[in-house]
Amino acid sequence: MNATTSIRRWVAQRLLSTAAAGRSSGLAGISALPKKLTMPLRRNGMDPLPELGQMREQDPVQRMRRVFGINVWLVSGYHEAKAVLADTKSYSTDIRPMLGMGSDVKIGGLGFTDPPEHSRLRKILTPEFTIRRLARLQPAIDRIVAERLDAMEAAGPVIDLVEDFAFPIPFLVICELLGLPVEDREHFRKLGHARFDVTNGGIGVFGAMTESREFLQEAVRRQRLEPGPGLIGQIIRELGDDVSDEDLGGLADGVFTGGYETSASMLSLGTLALLRDPDSYLRAGQREHVDGVVAELVRYLSVVQITFPRFAKHDLNLFGKPIKKGDVVVVSLSGANRDPVLGADTETVNPHIERPSHLGFGHGFHRCVGAELARMELRSAFLGLVERFPDLQLATPVEQLAFRDLSIVYGVESLPVRLRPESSRDVA
Repeated sequence: MNATTSIRRWVAQRLLSTAAAGRSSGLAGISALPKKLTMPLRRNGMDPLPELGQMREQDPVQRMRRVFGINVWLVSGYHEAKAVLADTKSYSTDIRPMLGMGSDVKIGGLGFTDPPEHSRLRKILTPEFTIRRLARLQPAIDRIVAERLDAMEAAGPVIDLVEDFAFPIPFLVICELLGLPVEDREHFRKLGHARFDVTNGGIGVFGAMTESREFLQEAVRRQRLEPGPGLIGQIIRELGDDVSDEDLGGLADGVFTGGYETSASMLSLGTLALLRDPDSYLRAGQREHVDGVVAELVRYLSVVQITFPRFAKHDLNLFGKPIKKGDVVVVSLSGANRDPVLGADTETVNPHIERPSHLGFGHGFHRCVGAELARMELRSAFLGLVERFPDLQLATPVEQLAFRDLSIVYGVESLPVRLRPESSRDVA
């Protein structure tokens, strides 16, 4: 092992162990990511920075920089992104070597694992996300949406759509899906936001991931004794001791990671996009158009801005670029989904254009297993919102909104909206 590799692994191990222990002191010196590496995570409002589109036009595969002796490559073109995401032979998503961990250490979940471990874990989870099994959640989703709309009506006429609508809906749906008891939900909710914020170089991400996994593993241990009605209990009833607490806790954590902040951001940013462009806004009674609107919003917004990093297993040629073994390849979903090869007006929301399949839910064997659940939530929430409040409007200028910069999952901090047109009584 050379000196560079030793230093890189030492830093990674220190980050992980310090975060796991809940310590934050002493991290300032290694907290800032190089600015060039953060470019794919920064936006102008809802749009990627112009530099990202320029990079895609010049060359959709570019080396960003060298970090700890490793080349970091960014893929921003649609066809190039699909090729990388579909390639299971050339790349690994196993992050353990980067953290100095052996292959015997279980990291849990699907995102950072390769076949055959990934295949084994996904086989456990996939049956719970078929359309048939998810259908049982539709009444709960509709009830949760209706309850949030009632609460907004009571709190109006001006409410914060992020706090009052966008975050509570996916959170409560995931709690229903997992079968978490009501008394655990408030603590669970507090673990969500820091998981995707790399403002401090990823330190908070490691800590939040560790704490939420521990929480869910404890929930699994309790349900071993008395399986609940949700996904955790169902898998325990079906597989028993064939699935470990660590594996099931990691899978549950992956469901939370993939379905909470992402759907919340889609609901808030999606509403903002539709209000900003009245021609695309759903109208009451337009239920037949909701699928097209949801698909276009997922593409346009690409709230998950980048994929899990891919580590090259061997030297390879990627569209003319020499990728060395160990290099990191990151796919910009926000860049790929704005590629003009997807048709006209990729920089706008246009549900009336028929496009190739977008990459908003990823692609290949790491494609989001909960994509159908996300669509169910978005359909119900957007339809409920427009049917209850057809005259919904922004209550603050777009220029005054604060967006979540440097977050893997992009979002808006707050979205004040007026539920109904302002009346003289409101003014008084």
